[in-house]
Amino acid sequence: MKSHLVKSLLLASSLVAVASLASVASAEECATGPVTVGFLPKLDTDPYFQVAQTGAEEAAAEIGGKAIKQAPSQATAEAQIEFINNLVSQKVGVIAISANDANAVAPALKRAMQQGVKIVSYDSDVAPAARTVFLNQAAGDSLAEMMLESMGKLIDYDGEFAILSSTPTATNQNAWIDFMKAKMAAEPKYAKMKLVQVAYGQESEQVNQQQALGLAQAFPNLKGIIIPAGIGLPAAARAMEQAGLLGKIKLTGLAPATLIKKYIQDGSVQDIWWNVKDLGYLTYFAAQAVAQCKLTGKEGETFKAGRLGDYTVGKGGEVLLGPADIVTPANVEEFKF
Repeated sequence: MKSHLVKSLLLASSLVAVASLASVASAEECATGPVTVGFLPKLDTDPYFQVAQTGAEEAAAEIGGKAIKQAPSQATAEAQIEFINNLVSQKVGVIAISANDANAVAPALKRAMQQGVKIVSYDSDVAPAARTVFLNQAAGDSLAEMMLESMGKLIDYDGEFAILSSTPTATNQNAWIDFMKAKMAAEPKYAKMKLVQVAYGQESEQVNQQQALGLAQAFPNLKGIIIPAGIGLPAAARAMEQAGLLGKIKLTGLAPATLIKKYIQDGSVQDIWWNVKDLGYLTYFAAQAVAQCKLTGKEGETFKAGRLGDYTVGKGGEVLLGPADIVTPANVEEFKF
């Protein structure tokens, strides 16, 4: 009886081992041609991701495969996890995700990998163990430095300012904020600038408007607000204009240049921006290379991205689209989104 039990346990152990090996093998399978790439942005209604998707679709038309986009109506990790599972059930070859929370979505992404789905991130990274490469719109430190420098110039490096971020868990924005704080502490030219509060617009136009006005009321001496969120900056600019505060309180951050063109032209707002369509285009090329095991995320690897040319994988599997620009009255016409 005891011998039979031992044999049963050994057999069960072997089956588990085989299943585990099958799972690993599945995760390591290489596509022999273009696959379907499921894009999972933070929020379905954000025009930023809609424009990025046009770049992905352009790339798909060039090299084959398919770019689909599915996203939640709320910018939460919980909502994204449901969509990760949906995309796995649809048997996409790759999921390209812009994370609402880098760590919270990681377990679901790892499960997807075990089922043979490759993972890349774009715009906002996930935990590195849960993806192959991260397609970043620009070097995070350079974006943070440009936003801080823009704010400094707008308020003559003197006075109170606030930051209106998207959500408390937004990976990229939290990193930018930490960098700005460190930069201010380290460099004398920022000594007279005081960060009074970090608020959150929750990826909602209405909440961003309310928060911007709330900051103006809470801090009567407020000179400026940095808004590193595509929805937030236009919403805050409109609210401040209606309240008669725009100009008295300067704004800078990240947003589609065309949405705030008139505010840029009158000098009350500056913008740090890049070619959003190209981010989607680059992400699609990278996703197909990952699907076909031509790209493993190792530092120094190179791949071609159509009309954008050659790219090299950097430290931690990061691929940079290219440098951003500060959008001013002098160059605003160069930005079509």
